[in-house]
Amino acid sequence: MTAHAPHQSIREWPAGERPREKLAARGAAALSDAELLAIFLRTGRAGCTAVDMARELLAEFGGLRALLTAEQATFCARPGLGLAKYAQLQAALEIGRRHLQETLERGGALSRPADARDFLRARLRDHPYEVFGCLYLDTRHRMIRFEELFRGSIDGASVHPREIVRQTLAVNAAAVIFCHNHPSGVAEPSGADRQITRRLCEVMAMIEVRVLDHLVVGDGQCVSFAERGWL
Repeated sequence: MTAHAPHQSIREWPAGERPREKLAARGAAALSDAELLAIFLRTGRAGCTAVDMARELLAEFGGLRALLTAEQATFCARPGLGLAKYAQLQAALEIGRRHLQETLERGGALSRPADARDFLRARLRDHPYEVFGCLYLDTRHRMIRFEELFRGSIDGASVHPREIVRQTLAVNAAAVIFCHNHPSGVAEPSGADRQITRRLCEVMAMIEVRVLDHLVVGDGQCVSFAERGWL
């Protein structure tokens, strides 16, 4: 964006450079992180436009994702933010997650692994603890529902095959995709991950339900057991 005079209001900027007008004319993808955040903030503070304030916040937190996933107390302590904006932002994030889920639920078969990966990244990668979940699919591999089943370390003690079987039968699923996250950000599966996956495959085979994949979600990567040849 072009540099503007100090204390100049956004309303005084050329129309093509104002975030809202720019979004309306060129689409949201044309905006920078600071411009998108400025639309959310709506107003700045004395001597600081919403865009300037957005830039300061992004620099302070270390980027957009760090800001979006900041703890409530940390977020609300910053000037110009507060509980109302925290609630609005979390609501916007959840709307995005549910949009991805509805897209899968209303779409066709999961023919593109990227569809499942995008959805699972949005749901799991920012949890500060491990979450084990399951995508339940019908006979055409269309999504029936997604559930977060267990929280804590993923091992034989925390993942209960009996509960997974019960839920699978309850929704009449024909196939499943298991998933869990690594809060460390490193997606490489552990020995315990592989062990519990083998056990789950054996159990699901007994009720004639296919295990299509087990995806491990890290920070910037999602490892597929199917692609590794481990199923």
